[in-house]
Parts: sequence; C-alpha cells; structure tokens
Amino acid sequence: MKDKIQEVLKEIRVALQQDGGDIELVGVDENTGVVRVELQGRCRGCPYSQMTLTGYVEKVLKERIPAVTEVLNVNLESMKTS
Repeated sequence: MKDKIQEVLKEIRVALQQDGGDIELVGVDENTGVVRVELQGRCRGCPYSQMTLTGYVEKVLKERIPAVTEVLNVNLESMKTS
C-alpha cells in the first residue's frame, strides 16, 4: 500500500510544487488506512493547507486507493500536542 501511495503522491506533488509547496509521506497504518503526511514549503503555513489536504490530497488518495481512510498532516498534529 505504501508504494501505491507514493505513486499517487508523485502526481499530487506536481500540483503543490506549482504553488511553491510540497508533500512528503511520513507513514501509513495499513490496519486503519490512516496516512500521515507532512506539508512542506508554502503549503506548511498556508491558511488553506487543511482544505488542500482534505479536499485534494485525501480525496485523490481515497479514490485511487480504497484502503485509505484518512490523511493527517503531521504539522497540525504536532501543534495540537504542543
């Protein structure tokens, strides 16, 4: 599953890089289908990053890989625990 996710993220990365951002796969829980990513570059601090994550990244991953249940931004997770 991780390899499939990497392939889809390569396609998504192109669109994000056009706006000065990027995305990196941090981890995959194959039991729950939760994917953890790190938004980078301009995406990291963008006020629309959560919309990009759920409305674009998560949507595409779920369409292409039905086992994906959720995509989480580790940048936001670390803010919640701080």
